[in-house]
Amino acid sequence: MRYQGRPQTRSPFFVASVRYALAAGCAICAACGASGAAEVVLVRVDKSERMLELVSDDGSVTRYDVALGADPHGHKQREGDGRTPEGKYVLDWRNARSAYYKSIHISYPDAADRAEAAVRGETPGGMIMIHGQKNGFGFLGPIVQLFDWTEGCIAVANDDMDEIWKQVKNGTPIEIMP
Repeated sequence: MRYQGRPQTRSPFFVASVRYALAAGCAICAACGASGAAEVVLVRVDKSERMLELVSDDGSVTRYDVALGADPHGHKQREGDGRTPEGKYVLDWRNARSAYYKSIHISYPDAADRAEAAVRGETPGGMIMIHGQKNGFGFLGPIVQLFDWTEGCIAVANDDMDEIWKQVKNGTPIEIMP
């Protein structure tokens, strides 16, 4: 037998209260989720270990294997030397349409690098990036990453680049160690 009673209606006050409670709950959950996420405060590269580390404000460290410039020993001296720079720089802009999947620019050369190159009568080079694999060749990443192959950049696998891209903000400092 079907219920024949009149349908229940809710007062406008009740409906408004429920909506307010749901909105407040969503706001609290969003705030907790945002504040619970660790922020990357430093990118550190150890050239001798071929390792890039994302250091977060909560002390956690995420590590990625890297490939470097074809002649990785020592600090970059001039354009075309195949070396990856050493020192403290800033990750200052990014390119989502890079020829190497995605890329984040390293602020090399700084004023000291330019001055040292000028004394030698050379150009210091530039366009040093953290980047993925050459477009169309991402599937070779596991093999290519076994060798130092860049012109001085820091190369990672495309999946790793996706993670780095999401976690690292423009303006994050990077320290590249020998």
